[in-house]
Amino acid sequence: MEARTTALVVQPGEAAGASLTDGAFELLADGGAVSASRLTLATGADGAPPHHHKLSHELFYVLGGTMLFRLGDTLTTVAKGGLVVIPPGLPHVFGAADGETADVVVVLSPGIERFGYFEQLAAISRGEAEFASLLPEQQRYDVYFEELPDWRSAPSR
Repeated sequence: MEARTTALVVQPGEAAGASLTDGAFELLADGGAVSASRLTLATGADGAPPHHHKLSHELFYVLGGTMLFRLGDTLTTVAKGGLVVIPPGLPHVFGAADGETADVVVVLSPGIERFGYFEQLAAISRGEAEFASLLPEQQRYDVYFEELPDWRSAPSR
């Protein structure tokens, strides 16, 4: 990873995009100190599959709507203006809350290059690729998938 000597400025409309069947990504910054994207989700839509990161912290800032997060064994909703910071190693999954849309900025630090991951995830959501195609790429993107069936339900104790 090479250190930047200039600021990164992404003007409106300059971000790369990836459409989902029930939302969209704007891929704002990739690699270096941070990776950043903006994710919009349709009513009740899921985000990325359950996963954890070994190296990166993941930050979510909710711009609009309400998000549902499963953070380890905890379910929590976060509305507009809320912030979630997830440490490395914590299994998590997220989506728009039931009956709600969501608009969220997602930042990962350090910023491992993940645009390829987001583009592949978008292709999977559109039925153009199989989820299994991401499995060999887990270490490359620091995204390690977890088994959390029915993640929107509170875990039984």
